[in-house]
Amino acid sequence: MLHDCQWNDEFPQDPAICYLNHAAVAPWPKRAAEAVKAFACENLHQGARDYPRWVQQEHRLRGQLQTLLNAPGKGDIALVKNTSEALSFVAMGLDWTEGDEVLISDEEFPSNRIPWEALAPRGVRLRQVSLNGADPEGALIEAMGPATRLLSISSVQYASGLRMDLARLGRACRERGILFCVDAIQSLGAIELDVQAIHCDFAMADGHKWLLGPEGLGVFYCRREVRDRLHLTQFGWHMVEALGDYDRADWMPASTARRFEPGSPNTLAQHALSASLELLLEVGLGRIQEALQQRTAYLIQSIGALPGARLLSPATPERRAGIVTFSFAGIDSQWLYQRLMQAGVVCAARGGGVRWSPHFYTSQEVLDRALGILRDLLQEARGS
Repeated sequence: MLHDCQWNDEFPQDPAICYLNHAAVAPWPKRAAEAVKAFACENLHQGARDYPRWVQQEHRLRGQLQTLLNAPGKGDIALVKNTSEALSFVAMGLDWTEGDEVLISDEEFPSNRIPWEALAPRGVRLRQVSLNGADPEGALIEAMGPATRLLSISSVQYASGLRMDLARLGRACRERGILFCVDAIQSLGAIELDVQAIHCDFAMADGHKWLLGPEGLGVFYCRREVRDRLHLTQFGWHMVEALGDYDRADWMPASTARRFEPGSPNTLAQHALSASLELLLEVGLGRIQEALQQRTAYLIQSIGALPGARLLSPATPERRAGIVTFSFAGIDSQWLYQRLMQAGVVCAARGGGVRWSPHFYTSQEVLDRALGILRDLLQEARGS
């Protein structure tokens, strides 16, 4: 049995559903919804009279993200629209030479593939390395060669849930002078991540998955030693060093990662995400990771015991995060996904199977109800 969760009051979800889709779009906690309501009410009655407070909220959010990532300082944090934008900043910002090579895996979400494919007109080669072997990090390291300029990898693969040994990859990149970029969208908020310990140059994530925030706001960590190597591709009033000096004719980019924020911030989303991060930091990433390990272990054991089950996600704790993907012999996974959704199990179809992704607060009752629905559908499909 799972430990009781004391944060259930933060998630008063519809009792008719079993929400197992945090790897896609997560529900907000109550405090995030209340923060948005309060912000909307403030706008309704007084507009931007207290805009300086909004600016302080932005600073607070940077500090929260700095803590979550263990970044050296707030100045290493940029608030961006999404992961794709941050990855594009890296791909389009670096100086490339014809013949340069970028390494990714063969399991990446399009966000971590398309920006690198877009470099083909510059003569940059993209190599996709298989992670199917017993040593996926070893395969990536072995693929590194004299032309390799950058490795970009998801911390957790979106379909299989495979969790990468980022520290090992980071060390290998640093030893070889290769830039290391981490798409952390499937880990940040689910498991502990330390950008300094893994030696990464760039890391990015959206707020709407494991961080329990809204869509349209994410984080971009850029190590200060490589910040000047990225040519800027967007410009505006918010990215200048002398922020607020609107009459100044000359300008230069901010020395901090704010240089990647060209225009007006998404203040509404900032209020929501900050409230959600407040909860995550209150709980603690260590406790969240432990709770998720309990839930994924329970699902892996329970689903794996069903006849015909094929688990597509790793079973070992060091290789998994919050994703459990599965299929069943003789049963169409797309049919199973659609029937689960109709029955109130909110999930996703990924990687040739059905993907379930609970979070730290997901209760034993929700997991057992979803498993019961799954068993009933399997019996229906087999005509028994």
